[in-house]
Amino acid sequence: MTGLVDVVVIVAVAVLVITRQTRPQRIDHARRWWLVPAVLVFFSLRDPGVIDARHHTEAVVLLAAELLVGVAIGVGWAWTTRIWADPDGSVWGKSTKASLGVWIAGIAVRLGLFGLGAALGVHQGTPALLLALAATLLVRAGILKFRAQSLTSAYGGGSAYGDDVPRAARKERA
Repeated sequence: MTGLVDVVVIVAVAVLVITRQTRPQRIDHARRWWLVPAVLVFFSLRDPGVIDARHHTEAVVLLAAELLVGVAIGVGWAWTTRIWADPDGSVWGKSTKASLGVWIAGIAVRLGLFGLGAALGVHQGTPALLLALAATLLVRAGILKFRAQSLTSAYGGGSAYGDDVPRAARKERA
């Protein structure tokens, strides 16, 4: 039954993350940005089959590669997210089309790693995927917090990233 629980957790987190990132979201400095990654780590480490005992070395190498891919996706996703500050100083962020490209590339690499593991005969379960997803979310959130802090301190909290780009004037309504 743990396999089913893991699948439900992965799907729920993916749906939550994707739906939250397709619309503007406030980047809060006080929010517990580490909570979802911590829950994912808990779910992944409660399973004793994180490392295949029969193929220990190969399993550790695949897990390390999976974690590196997770970190790379987190970095790419964070740096392709558009952030801006409202006049009241609140910082907002929204994923871009480039962020979608990062996700697609990451999924392709993960599928390649899974195929490599299957070819080597390494038993692979969901714990490695949960750990990599936790790494992705943790790294992304940390970089976004860093970017948000630098944006508010550099621009005094009232400017938006890219304010030097001319924009069309808005029409006033009566």
